[in-house]
Amino acid sequence: MSTTVSTRSGKLEGEQQGSLSVFKGIPFAAPPVGGLRWAPPRNPDSWNGVRDARRFGNVAPQNSMMNGALAAMVVEGTQSEDCLYLNVWTPRCDQARRPVMVWIHGGAFAIGSGSQPIYDGSVLASRGDLVVVSVNYRLGPLGFLRLHDLTGGKIHATGNEGILDQIAALEWVRDNIEQFGGNPENVTIFGESAGGMSVGTLLAAPAARGLFHKAIPQSGACHTGSTKERATEKAERIVARLKASGSNPDSIRALTPAELLRGALLDDGVTPDPALAMAYQPVIDETVSSKRPIEMVASGSAKGVAIMVGSMLEEWKLFAAMDPGLPKLDRAGLEKRFSRRLGDENTAGLIEAYTRARKDRGEDASAQELFSAIETDRIFRMPAIRLAEIHARAGARVFSYLCTWRSPAMRGALGSCHALELGFVFGTNHAPGMAPFAGSGPAAEKLATEMQNAWIAFARHGDPACKSIGAWAPYSESQRTTMIFGEKTGAQNAPRDAERAAWEKLPDAVLGSL
Repeated sequence: MSTTVSTRSGKLEGEQQGSLSVFKGIPFAAPPVGGLRWAPPRNPDSWNGVRDARRFGNVAPQNSMMNGALAAMVVEGTQSEDCLYLNVWTPRCDQARRPVMVWIHGGAFAIGSGSQPIYDGSVLASRGDLVVVSVNYRLGPLGFLRLHDLTGGKIHATGNEGILDQIAALEWVRDNIEQFGGNPENVTIFGESAGGMSVGTLLAAPAARGLFHKAIPQSGACHTGSTKERATEKAERIVARLKASGSNPDSIRALTPAELLRGALLDDGVTPDPALAMAYQPVIDETVSSKRPIEMVASGSAKGVAIMVGSMLEEWKLFAAMDPGLPKLDRAGLEKRFSRRLGDENTAGLIEAYTRARKDRGEDASAQELFSAIETDRIFRMPAIRLAEIHARAGARVFSYLCTWRSPAMRGALGSCHALELGFVFGTNHAPGMAPFAGSGPAAEKLATEMQNAWIAFARHGDPACKSIGAWAPYSESQRTTMIFGEKTGAQNAPRDAERAAWEKLPDAVLGSL
């Protein structure tokens, strides 16, 4: 059965799926093609008649995913530069003014889409009686490649086009979501990994101010971003590999999306270039944020926004599985790796602090486990804690969580790894292929209920406490209350605090960098 709704651009025909009305492939900006490649997003064109909104739109051009074996994470659909589409799940297109949750997908700013099966908004919308929106944005070299300086401004690309797309999607939500039964004055943005880092960037962006009222950065916060200089250096390397030149902008414009995607790969066209790790990420400049996002939040950019921030216990174990040198890593190798990341003066003390803390808890303190634990905290947990600290100092409502649930995959080797919480938050832990990764059984179902109810309560009231999990006090530096989601969910004060304290002596700049 179909259902119709009017937007500012024209009428849309979605479909009824059980108790929900679902609209897919809604254009929130003009196609960024031709002369609009690398340009800021423009308003979508209007249309006459009724537009079919029963199929997902095109996805952003991207290379294949590392986790393509997980069916729920596969990116399906046609890849095209014409990719700026969003999707809406709503209980009813009425005037109920329900809370709105806008999902920003992850994928290293280079892969993913809002239409991946794991991000299906049906369960959250039904369980929470709220409106769920998922969005696409330009990825990789079309969304995060800074060409402005390299070409002397002849190509506008600032490296922040993907973030500007996210802001345009939020503007669409502000202008249209009431027609879908949503409340534009109660919008929560949430995202994981690069999506969480995007949420952190939006907390800092003046142009996003007022477009959302609550934020949930998952496994990513406010410490990720390239300087203009670093972004330009990477762009120069990518352009040179493609036999193009900044002095000849037309040679860059002539590159196809498929050619551009090869720019961060080695000559085999498959293997990522280690020198271009995380080549694509937001750029710190006047386009979006003139300072690092964490500095902007400290200066009040997110004033009045309630935040729920957290991470997985063992994030890095997902990536460790792809590290061929890790099984042979010894203490000397561990120190060498972290000397490059942290500096010689910081390395030995940090490793010793982690060694003591893990041994005191009876945990494995081998070089491999120490590397995974320190990288997890450096890139994910500590940025989350720093955001919670800074926002709490300003008197804002901020809640901290840590997910300790472990994956059964690879005989448990993945532990509480990156992306493991996604199926529980969306209620897609039953999707094809998810059980071997996320686990199953009564404990898994209990965790899914707890996480969904907490996310829904936060989106509705700005407070995640609910019957499923009990009391959850806001974060403060005196108590450091953190909700532990896992086999036994419950609040703890200052979990794993010895490791957190060890970072106090290190400069903030070493956090979150990839």
